[in-house]
Amino acid sequence: MDDASFAALTEPYRPELVVHCYRMLGSAHDAEDLVQETYVRAWRGIDRFEGRSSVRRWLYKIATMACLTALETRGRRPLPSGLGGPASDYRTADLGRTGEVEWLEPLPDSMMDAGAAGTADPAAVSAARAGVRLAFIAALQVLSARQRAVLTLRDVLAFRTAEVAEMLDVSAASVDSTLRRARARLAAAGPVQDEIAEPDDEGVRRLLDSYVDAFTRADAAALVSLLRADVALEMPPIPAWFAGREAVVAFLAARVLRPGHWRFVPTRANTQPAFVVYRRVDDGENAEGGEYVAYGVQALTLRGGLVARISSFNEPRLVSDLGGPTVLC
Repeated sequence: MDDASFAALTEPYRPELVVHCYRMLGSAHDAEDLVQETYVRAWRGIDRFEGRSSVRRWLYKIATMACLTALETRGRRPLPSGLGGPASDYRTADLGRTGEVEWLEPLPDSMMDAGAAGTADPAAVSAARAGVRLAFIAALQVLSARQRAVLTLRDVLAFRTAEVAEMLDVSAASVDSTLRRARARLAAAGPVQDEIAEPDDEGVRRLLDSYVDAFTRADAAALVSLLRADVALEMPPIPAWFAGREAVVAFLAARVLRPGHWRFVPTRANTQPAFVVYRRVDDGENAEGGEYVAYGVQALTLRGGLVARISSFNEPRLVSDLGGPTVLC
């Protein structure tokens, strides 16, 4: 088989395989690396592919086994809320960044959409967007690597038990047993479903516009009206996080909000409303002008027409993943 024929056979599945590896690994960069490894392995083994399963299932087998091997030497990627309770007071919280934890990262919607719409397989389109909400990905981190594999293959991608058993080289009974344990652990971790906010919904647009306006004007009072009473804020790589509108607004007002200090560029990540965030560089707190440099990515979870969770990934390197420039003038 030549390169062109191999690409025509396998490339339509690349976006959903990236998403699958992201579910397993919690990192978009690691997922891309593992998918690249998957395609190298598939190319080397294409002559041995006997067509007893679909190309899609064959690629999933290779990708899943590659992820399981990678996870033998990697820890889970949590969010701060997965490591302990919220801070009670921002004045005593540890707000220093830590490099000791590999944190969960957001997945740009562009990575899951690229090429998916052009495939003839409807399963490829739906699989590229299913099961990627931040709450679900964070919950997967409590599972063992094999539990993650079984649960995502069965419950997210809807492969049959016999198919999953063949992919993982185990018995059907082992798949069923692992799936039961995975579901039980996931249920014990708490709710993982949240409201799907469509980007073209007028109410969602108004809420997001108001959020950006309040944030960039440093209007804490306006933010109060946009946040749920049980709103949570987490900011990896800062391990401290806050729960409850009073605690969240108090922290933002004291440590974050400054008029004109932030710029937000709308985007989407994990099928959720998100922003590429830029911070102004200037010589004084209230100085005008100056350039804005990449700061990170904020993803919002919406529920009941309000912001239920602010996931602020304060890593400038993530900005390029969302297609943002390093500097805004």
